[in-house]
Amino acid sequence: MVETAGGGPGDGAAEVLDRPLPDGVRRRVVQIVSDGFGGLTLGELPAQLRQYARFAPNRRAKFAGNAMAAALETDPLFRQRIGEKLREAQPELCGALDSGSPPPAADPLDVAAAAYVLRPAGWVKLVTAAGEEALRADAERADEESRAELERLRTELDRSREQTRTETERLRTELETARKEAEALHRKLRAALSDVKRGEAALRKAQAEMEAARSEGQTQVSAAESETRRLKARLAETEAALEAGRKAAREGRSVEDMRVRLLLDTVLDAAQGLRRELALPPVSVRPAETVDAVEPGRMSPKDIAARALSEHDPAILDQLLALPQAHLVVDGYNVTKTGYPQMPLEKQRLRLLGQLSQLAAQTGAEVTCVFDGAELAAPVLLAPPRGVRVLFSKPGVTADELIRQLVRAEPPGRPVIVASTDREVADGVARVGARPVASAVLLKRLS
Repeated sequence: MVETAGGGPGDGAAEVLDRPLPDGVRRRVVQIVSDGFGGLTLGELPAQLRQYARFAPNRRAKFAGNAMAAALETDPLFRQRIGEKLREAQPELCGALDSGSPPPAADPLDVAAAAYVLRPAGWVKLVTAAGEEALRADAERADEESRAELERLRTELDRSREQTRTETERLRTELETARKEAEALHRKLRAALSDVKRGEAALRKAQAEMEAARSEGQTQVSAAESETRRLKARLAETEAALEAGRKAAREGRSVEDMRVRLLLDTVLDAAQGLRRELALPPVSVRPAETVDAVEPGRMSPKDIAARALSEHDPAILDQLLALPQAHLVVDGYNVTKTGYPQMPLEKQRLRLLGQLSQLAAQTGAEVTCVFDGAELAAPVLLAPPRGVRVLFSKPGVTADELIRQLVRAEPPGRPVIVASTDREVADGVARVGARPVASAVLLKRLS
């Protein structure tokens, strides 16, 4: 039904749609508005649509569809601007609508949506016809889907019937097989019952035989006990006879001992006469003198510790270095960080090595200074001073481990002195025979 309001009978703008806009037509209308939306400035848009100005066309159609449809219906100026954008995009379709003869090959939904936007004369009929065409197409599509579903259900029913027949035949076969197996099991059960009865009879017979064997065994045990008592009596008699024999042997042995002693004295007298005749000198070397050990008159690192000197007296270090073939091993950074930690590492090394060079020249001892290579950012270019061996630990090896390796490499008995305040280093080297000295003692001696 078409109503006119405020215009002439040919005025399309006065026509009013008396039913809701069909869904298909509404979707096409929203798409037309979304496509033309981007060609308008922000001022040309209604206030309620300006927040969607930066949305992509698809997002505008998704989130602002209702708002755009409402603005198109209530705002004639906005509808006119969208119509102009539609005329630019689809001039042929719009021209055909203006002339009142839409293209016969055009999609009815596109024609109805364009007519709804442009509002030519008779646009309500086009929209209504498009809605009815859409409903008819939906009904035909639903009818086709119903037919296809019915055909599919019939096919499934036939398939189910065939499967039911097959399953029934299979179950009948299995039932027959189960019946035969049950009969075979019944036969086996009867045979098993017969075996059980025979087994029970054999068990009763075995029990009777075991009872007889038990009685016989008890008789044999009684006889064995009697024999045991008889053998014990004979053993007691034998032990008494053996003791009497031993007593007689001891009495006879005393005479033999006297004869052997007399023979031994004769041999000793003969040996002494032979020694006088050969003029053999007395033995000057004893076996105990061939064992290597430290005698009271010789000095060792441990003997130095027994002297009446304080552990912090630098004289202890002088006495240790005065030992033959003494080797001084210095924990480099431990000494420098004890004496002058405020200096840079490079100056600490140079100062310590210069003082150690003087100490080596004064004492003549072998001096090795060990530094921790883990604290170095790059290899050190260093010319070791005269008389001092300088070593840096490898990556992954600490200076403490390198010191212990040096001590273990020395032969047992050589005086080795280790200068370090690290208690773990001192205890470790002391266990392998070296003499630990505190870093403060070395610093006092160097100063």
